[in-house]
Amino acid sequence: MNDERLAQAADDTDETRPEPNPLEQPEQPEQPAPQERPPGRKRRGPGPFTLLVLPALVTVTGVAAFLALGGLPNPWPDDPDAKPSTAVDIDPSYVPWLRKAASACTVLEPSVLAAQIDQLSGWSDDSDELSGQKGIAAFTDSEWRTWGKDDDGNGGSSPRDPADAIMALGRRDCSLAGKVTELRTEGRVNGDLVELTLAAYAAGPDAVTEAGRVPTEAKAYLDEVQALIPRYEALDRDDSGAGGSAGALLTAPVTPLTITSPYGSREHPLTGVTKLHTGVDFAAPQGAQVVAARKGRVVFAALTSAYGNRIVIDHGTIQGKRLETTYSHLSSLGVAVGQTVEAGAPIGHVGSTGLSTGPHLHFEVILDGYYNDPRPWLVPNGG
Repeated sequence: MNDERLAQAADDTDETRPEPNPLEQPEQPEQPAPQERPPGRKRRGPGPFTLLVLPALVTVTGVAAFLALGGLPNPWPDDPDAKPSTAVDIDPSYVPWLRKAASACTVLEPSVLAAQIDQLSGWSDDSDELSGQKGIAAFTDSEWRTWGKDDDGNGGSSPRDPADAIMALGRRDCSLAGKVTELRTEGRVNGDLVELTLAAYAAGPDAVTEAGRVPTEAKAYLDEVQALIPRYEALDRDDSGAGGSAGALLTAPVTPLTITSPYGSREHPLTGVTKLHTGVDFAAPQGAQVVAARKGRVVFAALTSAYGNRIVIDHGTIQGKRLETTYSHLSSLGVAVGQTVEAGAPIGHVGSTGLSTGPHLHFEVILDGYYNDPRPWLVPNGG
């Protein structure tokens, strides 16, 4: 499918150059009466150095000082609404998956998963030839057969797919958390549940059970992960910008969020062509209100042949990557190109225009030009 996107022009900035400092002439001491000059000889003015070179040096020095103090403002700043969680130095497309994976059990936080991945791979998906570990979560083939799934719906399950790997690590950790919680309830082990879970990951549940606490062989791994957690604690806070719950960057474009066709490979119900379904279809009655999922600027609002009435909103950049959302098959358009909208602001109504089998909202998330599964980006349960 085509991604209708309009380039946003940078704001003009006026460069302010410091004025050169005026050259002050020192007071001249009194001189004796000048002797009479030979006829025809005139007094010389300032030389080339004073007229040309010295002002240039002053100007260059002033500009250098200006730039050293910060220079011109960046005409393409990051999203001003992005809270500290998006300031974490990882690919922003990982953030929704970290939060979704951690939400599977109460013991885990996104920061713990992120710290684990940092310790395991440093966020590199290079394979370890000696151990056979693959992807950012360092799964072996046998481990992947147990924990791996096609979580992002792209038609394949792989430890080298970051979304799949993050979700698999969350499932594995939550399983271990369940075991150590039960052991602690029975009084067979003592300690913090997060620490016991990480210890069980490093040394196995049996080693934790035998020691009755964090076993010695797991302490080095535990210390390394705990040292990294503060780097990612901002992931645990809400940054939806719309009053939504923590764990999502976008608020629901319609409510409730009833999915009739998820993101992923599918056969189109009208054309019969099997290809990537680039968004999620939400069931909603004709004329239901559609709202902006995040503050942004409308960059497209028009009727198209396939999408029907379609709106594209540019939400600015998150860690240098541009985030856009799209809203298609609308019965009517309530905004125009160039308009700025707030999160939750009405932008149109549900319809069945374009290639559509009935009233619904086709909703897409596009990060730096690539489609993402919208589900982990959204506030759970429709906000």
